[in-house]
Amino acid sequence: MTRTVTVTRRFTVSPERVFDAFLDPAIAGRFMFATPTGEMVRVDIEPRVGGVYSFVDRRDGQDIEHVGRILELDRPHRLVFEFAVPKYDPRFTTVRLEIAADGDGAVLTLTHEGVDDQYREQTGQGWTMILEAAAAALSPE
Repeated sequence: MTRTVTVTRRFTVSPERVFDAFLDPAIAGRFMFATPTGEMVRVDIEPRVGGVYSFVDRRDGQDIEHVGRILELDRPHRLVFEFAVPKYDPRFTTVRLEIAADGDGAVLTLTHEGVDDQYREQTGQGWTMILEAAAAALSPE
């Protein structure tokens, strides 16, 4: 059985900056699928509908690739993409980012559809970690 996982996070920057961070390889490589003990070795993003992306994080000497295709772009409100980690499961799931202005910041609601029931908790924790890292990467210094 598959489930939907939803995670929400507030950012202290504009919706435009949040949206753009997910499409900028230099910024996205700092938080998307990056692990504290891994090393991001490659980030490729074609920031257009139909464009593909690939993030490769080296973990304990193994390259873990996260891949997909961008399905929808509506800057700065909505970004939808397919997602898979072929090393573990070749099936694609769908991730939707909804970004809304919130005072001087933004609130991002991430919805991941098609998550296997056995990975539901782990997926939620993973996205929470990614959004926390994104907030840190975007925090004014």
